[in-house]
Amino acid sequence: MIRGLLENEIKKSLAALGVEAETVNLEHPTDLTHGDYATNVALAYAKKTGQNPRDLALKIAEELSRQSHEYVEKVEIAGPGFINFFLSSKFFAKSVREILEKGDKYGHSIHVSGSKTIVEYTDPNPFKEFHIGHLMSNTIGEAVSRIIEAGGAEVKRACYQGDVGAHVAMAVWGLLKEGGEPSVISVLAKAYAAGARAYKTDESAKAEITEINKKIYDRSDERINQLYDQGRKLSLDYFETIYQRLGTKFDYYFFESIAGPFGAEVVKSNVGPVFTQSDGAVVFRGEDYGLHTRVFINSQGLPTYEAKELGLSKVKHDTYPYDLSIVVTGNEVNEYFKVLLKTMELVFPELAAKTRHVSHGMLRLPTGKMSSRTGDVITAESLLTEVEGLVRKKISDRDLPAQEKDEIARAVSVGAIKYSILKQAAGRDIIFDFEKSLSFEGDSGPYLQYAHTRTASILVKAREAGIGPKVPIETEKNEVIRLAYRFPEVIEEAGKDLSPHVIATYLIQLAAAFSGWYAETKIVDPANPASAERVALAAAVGQVLKNGLGLLGIAAPNKM
Repeated sequence: MIRGLLENEIKKSLAALGVEAETVNLEHPTDLTHGDYATNVALAYAKKTGQNPRDLALKIAEELSRQSHEYVEKVEIAGPGFINFFLSSKFFAKSVREILEKGDKYGHSIHVSGSKTIVEYTDPNPFKEFHIGHLMSNTIGEAVSRIIEAGGAEVKRACYQGDVGAHVAMAVWGLLKEGGEPSVISVLAKAYAAGARAYKTDESAKAEITEINKKIYDRSDERINQLYDQGRKLSLDYFETIYQRLGTKFDYYFFESIAGPFGAEVVKSNVGPVFTQSDGAVVFRGEDYGLHTRVFINSQGLPTYEAKELGLSKVKHDTYPYDLSIVVTGNEVNEYFKVLLKTMELVFPELAAKTRHVSHGMLRLPTGKMSSRTGDVITAESLLTEVEGLVRKKISDRDLPAQEKDEIARAVSVGAIKYSILKQAAGRDIIFDFEKSLSFEGDSGPYLQYAHTRTASILVKAREAGIGPKVPIETEKNEVIRLAYRFPEVIEEAGKDLSPHVIATYLIQLAAAFSGWYAETKIVDPANPASAERVALAAAVGQVLKNGLGLLGIAAPNKM
């Protein structure tokens, strides 16, 4: 990439002035009139050389002029000593050509080629509904997976699900009280909500649920086994329909019923050096490490969530020997995860060093909070269906076949929700705004999708006019072409920081620049020799938008 070339040339210029620079900070100026790249190296090394920053900047620029490169048009000094670089028309023509030649692979690299990454995300629990919190985890985890793949890594997607535990016992208790069979997911959700309420308010029900939990673990009751097996299968089959709708396909499914027993053995074998016996339970004294105490095996001898997660880290590595394990969760478990990572450092230090935690906030609707325990749940399916219905109304007047309208409605509704989640840095809560999220103008998924459809429409019109995209040796410079080439850098930054919002922000900037250019420029014009060049740029923008949306897990339709 051009960034690497400039960094090397700056280092050479500094070396010629007797300065060894380990790092060079290059940034894109917010205002394009200040160039395509800017560096503060003169300010950073002025004190070391005993020179005024601006004087040092002038000397660096003079050295750079001796290394003149065809892709750099000019170098300017700004302010107290910033050095601004303006790229040449030849470079931009080359960048458009590269985009068109690489197509769907444009932006992909090999900088993490050969590495193995496993990304765990979504993690819905059987016997409970797939709510909008799971939707948030799925969206972020899928985008992170795709971004890392674009860097050349082999990526495996994993889903970890709590198929045993108190919540399952609560649901089975509810089913037993109802006396029916679990036939649809809403029946399981209703049974769970009933069991959760009873567990909290009725001591006899709590005792019954506790006993059911033990029987689920040891499979000692035929009727409980039957309800458990039916409910588990119903849940997992239902989850698959959501994954298909969202465009996710997992490579591995891990379950607490497997990770739990192994995790319990790991904890028991480390009592003394890591864990402590306490009132019939086994705990980790987190206070010794500036954290807090967590129970890993409860007084009934059953592994807690913590023990299961500890066991899971080893189970995942035994299944797929990863170089990096990324775990995506809600930020409500941030403090707990710190304790987990500390126990991993003590028990499986090599795995702890390979683990990164990505936490996200809550996805909320204007109606407020949700709770699966009370049954007041906003399910992912209900949100997807509601948004899809609103999209159908927006496109109802379009003269398109019914099947095509269905495809557009599905793509736009999923895109609207996913973009709303991905457009900001993970960690903060999001209130889903239906009107803004579905707007075809502004900061939204449909706006990006619509920008892509415009590029597709331009290509259709160009073909009908007999105009094919053509990239000259040099090209006219405008805001669009000065943004399009940045895409590979954006992917690399997003992969390094595990931050899909970096791509989302860039795509909005590119789409806005393209929309402005589209409004001011007659792109398809058989009478204008520049038309073929403009069509090439439109095709390049369309390709970048498609590739970027793809990394976010959002479809890029050709019609809307």
